[in-house]
Amino acid sequence: MTAAQRVLLCPITMGLLLQSFFLLLLFLLGSCLHPAAAFPKGCYLSEEEGLKTFRCSNAQLTEVPRDIPNDTNKLYLDFNQIPFLPRDAFRDLPLLLELDLSHNAIARVESGAFQGLAEHLHSLDLSSNRLVSVSKDTFSNLKAKVNLSNNPWLCDCRLQELIRAVELAADSSGGIVCDSSTQEEHVGKAFLQVIADTDFCNVYKKTTDIAMLVTMFGWFAMVISYLVYYVRQNQEDARRHLEYLKSLPSKQRRSEESSTISTVV
Repeated sequence: MTAAQRVLLCPITMGLLLQSFFLLLLFLLGSCLHPAAAFPKGCYLSEEEGLKTFRCSNAQLTEVPRDIPNDTNKLYLDFNQIPFLPRDAFRDLPLLLELDLSHNAIARVESGAFQGLAEHLHSLDLSSNRLVSVSKDTFSNLKAKVNLSNNPWLCDCRLQELIRAVELAADSSGGIVCDSSTQEEHVGKAFLQVIADTDFCNVYKKTTDIAMLVTMFGWFAMVISYLVYYVRQNQEDARRHLEYLKSLPSKQRRSEESSTISTVV
């Protein structure tokens, strides 16, 4: 290669190097400013009516995604396969206003799952899941309107306490139906209709009181039976001893009779 050719190639080589460096720099900056790769497939950010929205609807999720932007106002996780909600699942979302968890497979909600959402959350949708029984403490201090319809509820005192502890979303109460119940005649009926005539917690209290009375009576009967047996046994032993004393000479008999009588008394 001649010197002239080398002189021509130098600017070209430098240009290619500078172009490669520039493209690499853009890639790195883009990764820092737009970390979309951290979101699960099917999830995306948007802005709706001035509110920051994170949508993961129908994204085949099996758990609550991590790295949700902490300034999110609306979170949609509906139509997935999430089976349960762990404690502190939404702890880092202090500005969340709406949370949609409908049409999942949620069968268990751990206590504290909604911890940190009490101040701002005003809408919580748990409809069309697999909830059978949930403690009222799960929604402790939560001010949101809750949709609990279309779940296979067990109608009992626990559900009654839960319904009284939350504010139900408008037009959702009719969808809370007894899939099973402590009383068979309530199956298939709307729960609010059932508790208009039945106090599950009062029935439970009466059943518990009766069980306690039966147990106490059983113990009392055992004690009485033992005392009767003990007295009869001692009387029988005393009778046999007296008969034995009668067969002894009179002097020895009198001294032992007095000893026996004092022992029985």
